Amino acid sequence: MNRRRNLAISAAAAALSGVLVWCVHELQLRQIELQETMRVVAPARFIPAGERLALDALGWKTIPKASFMPGMVTDLHAVVGMETVVPLGRDEPLLDWKLDRYRLLPRRGESTFQIPKDYILSVSNGLRAGDKAFVYASGEGVVSGRLFPEPVTVAAVKTSANLEIDDPQHTGLVSRASGDWEQLYLSRRDANGAIDAVNLNLTEEQWLRIDNLCRNGRAKLVIAYVPDAHESAARAAGGTEEARTS
Repeated sequence: MNRRRNLAISAAAAALSGVLVWCVHELQLRQIELQETMRVVAPARFIPAGERLALDALGWKTIPKASFMPGMVTDLHAVVGMETVVPLGRDEPLLDWKLDRYRLLPRRGESTFQIPKDYILSVSNGLRAGDKAFVYASGEGVVSGRLFPEPVTVAAVKTSANLEIDDPQHTGLVSRASGDWEQLYLSRRDANGAIDAVNLNLTEEQWLRIDNLCRNGRAKLVIAYVPDAHESAARAAGGTEEARTS
């Protein structure tokens, strides 16, 4: 009887030991999994909705691998140039659904307005769809100056034949999307016509200010092309590379 009891106790102890070993093993695996980390892209500062992402506005955030979710961005350069759909908090992992690349469409609160030709004094020859532009007022009886503190988005630049101004062989939008800034520069030089009409994405307040200022002929607009951060960075990088090789 004692022998059977001893055998039963030994078997129970062996089973409990096996369960304990398995539990410890699982806990160790879980601990190792939690300790494994990975880097995801995160804003380096608060970014409001509608802002185009520049390289200096982004950084890296280290998170546990177990916390990674589908849609988190892991390629920083892939999202440079995209526009935010919603505000982004500082250091929050960046999710791809919060970004959009189709910047020619007006943002929330904006509409696309074609600026009447008799409102315009001059337009930069290098202006293309997707660019940013400053809008200035000039004329008798008005104080010349910039109308809006921030640049506006150019939705379209047309010829008199209603064709988009661009290099037919290498469009600026394709060059911009692929990050080919040298080809984008060449696209600005090789255009297919003279600028006849400009469409801008404006808020209602911005359009009404332009219309009230220009409809009686007292003032006209000067629309100036503004190099964005990516082209400026590419130019700076090119200058740095030339300095290294010289």
